[in-house]
Amino acid sequence: MTEKIKEQILAIRDTGLTNMFDITAVQRLAYEREFYELVMFIEEHRKEYVRFIIAGK
Repeated sequence: MTEKIKEQILAIRDTGLTNMFDITAVQRLAYEREFYELVMFIEEHRKEYVRFIIAGK
């Protein structure tokens, strides 16, 4: 996971608009903010995304 992806995840989290485990909503918010890298990352590396949300790693 790159720093850019981490920054995008944290930016979505900081909006407070969705539960970060609602992956569909996270992807929608990311798409609306033109965080296309994050949208694709979640599609391709869902387990790594969830691990980051749970453990910060």
